[in-house]
Amino acid sequence: MTDRLKLAFVGCGAIARFHLDGIQGHEPRIDVTALVDLDQDKAQGFAEETGGRVFTSLDTALAEGDFDAVDIMLPHDLHEEAAIQCLEAGKHVLLEKPMAPSIDACDRILAAAKKSPCVFMVAENSQYWPEILEAKRHIESGAIGDIITARAAFIYAFDDYWFKEARPWRYEKGRTGGGIAIDGGSHWIRPLRMWMGELKEAVGVLGHPLDKMEGESLARALFRFESGATAIFDAMMIDTTFAPEPWWRVTGTKGELTINAGLDGSNLWLWDKEHPEGKELFASAGYTESFGPELSDFTSAILEGTELAAGPEHAVGELRAALAIYRSVESGKWEQVWE
Repeated sequence: MTDRLKLAFVGCGAIARFHLDGIQGHEPRIDVTALVDLDQDKAQGFAEETGGRVFTSLDTALAEGDFDAVDIMLPHDLHEEAAIQCLEAGKHVLLEKPMAPSIDACDRILAAAKKSPCVFMVAENSQYWPEILEAKRHIESGAIGDIITARAAFIYAFDDYWFKEARPWRYEKGRTGGGIAIDGGSHWIRPLRMWMGELKEAVGVLGHPLDKMEGESLARALFRFESGATAIFDAMMIDTTFAPEPWWRVTGTKGELTINAGLDGSNLWLWDKEHPEGKELFASAGYTESFGPELSDFTSAILEGTELAAGPEHAVGELRAALAIYRSVESGKWEQVWE
């Protein structure tokens, strides 16, 4: 068994920068040997850093490239075809979230993965976010007692970073499968599941204040968990200025944990009777520190046979939560997440 992994980037857009930084900073066992993108210039930029070979089609890369695994970072509507093609070609697959825009497409991908001897993993980087894991440790140690409720606030002032293309695919509902609940919102839903257990049902409302996006740029929802506890999910991407507020607040019988976060850093605070003004428990670079451990988990599963922190079936949960919100908008009622 080899002690190194040859990896192809399939899609060299904005998220690929975070993946490569994670590899360079945390996972020396990975060699990026192929860069695949319709835009040759994008692929070439990463090739100059990695020494990998540039391809402008996945077909050609699979036929001629030298790699064992793929890191698929394509628009949501292209996930199913690319993932199944790579699995059937005998490649290990790391697939950016969501697995696909629909449950039927996810089922087809999972069926292909079951037929393959290769590792299949969905890249939900919040599973590895240092503050999220540290909060989980404190919750499990009883720092705030029993969880009563929580709030996840994906409150993000619109900027052009994720919309660099001439015609950004994230503006198109047919490509994303929805709006911000199905896309970036998953990073806020996964931690709630890590801390509070499995989701049961959801009810919500949607808004479209960002005219450029066909899908929702505002979502406000209530989640109920199998435990009976509830949480608020707020998602807003609006071209305005927001006041500061925690991205997560977890309320227990003995106190609260809050996570104040951003792309430039993150910290975890405890609020209880001993610390009514708050005590900082942990701080790190935050979001950017999650990609290295994510790529390491994938690599270890391939090279060492270790179990993934969260299997691909589990990753369908965030998609199901978003779809339950969408159904509830139509029905005006609570909708089951795992219907």
